[in-house]
Parts: sequence; C-alpha cells; structure tokens
Amino acid sequence: MPAAWRAVLIKCFPMATKPAVNSISTGIAVRTLTVLVLVNIVNFYDRHVAAALAEPLRHEFGLTDAQIGLISTVFTILYAIVGIPIGRLADSGSRKKLLAAGIVVWGCVTGLAAWARSLSMLVASRLGLAVGEAACAPVATSWIGDLFPPNRRSRPLALFMLGVPVGGALSFFFSGPIAQRFGWRPAMLVAAIPALLLAPVVLRLPEPLRGASEDLPVGAERLRKSSLLVPTFVWIIASGVLVNFNLYALGTFLPAFFQRVHHLRVGPAGISTGIVYAVGGVLGGVIGGGWGDRLVRRRPDGRMLLAAYAAAISAPLAYFGIRQGFGALAIAVPLLTAAYGLLNMYYGLVYASLQDIVAPAQRATAMAVYFLIMYLGGASFGPVITGKLSDFMARRAAGALPVTESVKAFGLQQAMQIVPVLAIGLAIVLWAGSRTIARDAQRQRAQASSAA
Repeated sequence: MPAAWRAVLIKCFPMATKPAVNSISTGIAVRTLTVLVLVNIVNFYDRHVAAALAEPLRHEFGLTDAQIGLISTVFTILYAIVGIPIGRLADSGSRKKLLAAGIVVWGCVTGLAAWARSLSMLVASRLGLAVGEAACAPVATSWIGDLFPPNRRSRPLALFMLGVPVGGALSFFFSGPIAQRFGWRPAMLVAAIPALLLAPVVLRLPEPLRGASEDLPVGAERLRKSSLLVPTFVWIIASGVLVNFNLYALGTFLPAFFQRVHHLRVGPAGISTGIVYAVGGVLGGVIGGGWGDRLVRRRPDGRMLLAAYAAAISAPLAYFGIRQGFGALAIAVPLLTAAYGLLNMYYGLVYASLQDIVAPAQRATAMAVYFLIMYLGGASFGPVITGKLSDFMARRAAGALPVTESVKAFGLQQAMQIVPVLAIGLAIVLWAGSRTIARDAQRQRAQASSAA
C-alpha cells in the first residue's frame, strides 16, 4: 500500500489505545461476540443473495452457468486482494471503526444492486460488496482472539463462523420467497437493511488491547514475518483452498440444483437450501467448536484431526446426496445437510488452530494472507469451474441437439460431483497439518516468551 494512502487510512482508523480495554469481563466478551456473530450473519446473508436469486437472474439476463459462477468469482478475487491492506490496518488501527465502515459500504452496494440493468452493473455491485466485506473476517477474528484465552477459542470462533450457514440460510429462506412474490430487485433491497442498522452498534463496543487474553504481558510479542512460513500455516492455507472451493460451489449452485434436478420453484428451492445451511451448518459449527476445545486440552493436534475426520466422512454423504434424482428430495436434503454440517466444522477448528501458531499482533494479517490465497486459489475457482463443468457436461449430453433445461439439470448434477472428490483431498491436507501443529504452536510460545 502506498505510504500516502496508508497515512490517510491510519488517520481515519487511528490506533485504539485509549478506548481499548485490557481487562475483559465475561459480560463484555459475550456482548461483543454476540454483535460480531450478528455482523457475520448479515455478512453472509448479503454475500449469498446473488446465489439465492441465481435462476431469476439467469432468465432475466440470459446467463450461462459459467457467467453465474463468474459473478461469485470476481467478488472473491477482489475480496482476497483488498483483504491484505485491510488486515494490516486491522493489526494497527481501530478495529471497530474499520468494521463499521465496511458494514456501511457493503450494505449500500447490496441495495444498489436492485437497480442493475445488465450483467456488468450486477458485477460492479458485487465488487463493491467485496470491498466492504473484506473488513469483516480479519477484524472480527483478531478481536475474538483478544476476548478469549487460547484453550477457549474454538467455541467462540465456531459461533462467529455460524454466520456462514445461518446468514446463508436466512438469505435462501427469505430471498427466494421474496423474489417469487415480488421479484428479485426487492429481495436485494431487503438484504441491505440489516447491515445499515448494525454499523452504529459496532461503534459502541469497547475494544480490547491486542494480546489482552494471552498469558504474556500485553505488547510482549513482536511481529515476526517468519511465523507465517511455518508448515502448519501452509497446510491450513491449502485446506482453505479446498474447503472454500467446495463451499462456494455449493453456495452458488445448490438452489439451482434443487430447481433443475428436483423441479422446485425459486421459493421452495431457497427453503430447501436454507435447511441444508441452517441445520447442517449450525449443528456442525456448535459440535465442532465444543469438541475442539475439549480435544485440544488433551492433545494439541486434536482440532486439526477432528476437522480431517469430518471432511473424510462428508465425501460419501455429499456424493450420494448429489446423485439423488427427481422424486428423491427427501433423501437428498438430509444427506447434503449432513455433508455440509461436517464441512462447516472446519471453521471453528481450523481458525482456532491458526491462532495457536500466530502472535496476537499479526492475527488479522495472517487471516488476510490466508484469505488471499484460499480465495484466489479455491473460492474464486469453485463457482466458475463448477459452472464451466456444468455447461460442458450439458453440451456433451445434448450432442447435436439443443441444450434443454433437462439437459442443463443433468450437466449441473454431474459437475457438482467435484465436491466429494475435493473433500477427500481436504481430509488428507488437514491430517498433514495435524502432524506439524504441536511443534509450530510450541515454537510460537517460545518466541513469545523470549520477547517478553
């Protein structure tokens, strides 16, 4: 980031020294976590609204599946790139001011999408959304790390990451039925309102000093570039690429899958997708967070191993859920719900593991680096590659005949089978990370002690 721009941003989001608090009471921690969870729910509500409205958008603008995937891909690319300077700023400036500004930006551009008259205008609104939402995860995870001690972080981080399934579920629950009754444009406007209401609430939160929850004195740890190069961090980044390829592919195409393969209208398809997200995501996040905190007290690799086993079990469930055809919705939804829930256990377990190997003064930067690589390498490709595979499979099935809606349904169902394949790869990568985390966590603690 150019020095001039950095100076301007630091002036807008100054160091949070005076308003910060070093002694964190349970009440403050719980209230702050509650607000941050609500922020993340709204974050993912607005992020998933385009996927919930994928079929109405496809028909209005004449889009292919590859173009539907591209809408998500351009979002994730810019989101990842902008996250680096925002993460660095979050490690030095006021986190609550930075987060509130991001909330206002993404709320405004979500509402403006209701006036899109072309694919280009729709893409532009998603780019604005990426800039605003890039502040959420680095700021919030760094903040949570200063509210809770190391052996109690899995559960609060898992609760924070419940914003992924809960926000997605609410977006599918409401956006689909609203679009079916009033059109997709009012659904965009409704999505914008909660964000604009939350921004002033964030500004009223007390902000802790960095490192306030650590055993070492505040300010004892110094930023070390080498700590981002430890093997576990590399394995965690690789796992992020794989899990987010899968989750973004599912988030983009699952409503369309229910509409094409199971012949649901946009409203019921949104509700079915919402069930997958709400039930699977909430149970997976809560169970994973609770088990993770208990396991890490017995063995330092417990969180990573549990995430690996969950990913491995999700693969066959996802495969058989995707393979169910018309008339088997009652089988497909439970299988996909279980698979999504197991994949969603990843967040609380792996994000807490990441904080075990990174110093408090660089957690937001570490998360931004993680997001940059996993979004550019995984999440950005998940929707567009799945969409291209869907188009390819449909054209190959049609041969010389026109590509009908039934053929497009077949193509999408075939393309989505990439999800269980990558889930197996995810399990292998997480297992490899579990082999190195004990040594890397011990190294981080030793460096912190020497700096004290």
